[in-house]
Amino acid sequence: MASPLSLMMPVLPGTTLSSLLSTLTAAQPSIDKALATIGTVHYARFLLLDRSSPNLLPNLADENSPSETLIISVITNYDGDFDKYIFDFVAQLGGVFDALLAHVIGGDQLIPVANNVQAFLAFILANDASQQLPNKGSGYEAYPQTVQQILAAFT
Repeated sequence: MASPLSLMMPVLPGTTLSSLLSTLTAAQPSIDKALATIGTVHYARFLLLDRSSPNLLPNLADENSPSETLIISVITNYDGDFDKYIFDFVAQLGGVFDALLAHVIGGDQLIPVANNVQAFLAFILANDASQQLPNKGSGYEAYPQTVQQILAAFT
């Protein structure tokens, strides 16, 4: 059974959308490689949201303007234990999380995540919308297989 993670990280006031996009674009090859290596993630994506927009979509026309209302979201479904999942990410993508957390409210206290794993775990748990009411327990899962079982069936 896969577990959800919907991490919502409020961005530091004054951050521009373009700086977030630049950080994520530079990190994408490392992220893709790490996800394949870790082998427990069904899917993962980053969403950049803007609390000031009615549909939460950031305005690309304002991408170079400082914002007070941006959010970085990490949405995944993964197999196995939460702590192991996060430890795997710290081992594979600690530098990427360090770069992202430099833009996040309270993130400076977690950098480098490799030296602050327990605090990083606590931060994720506190900001995981999937594990907070009213969202906890909601959702649908189409299949019970793990990532490795699915890959083995199709390779």
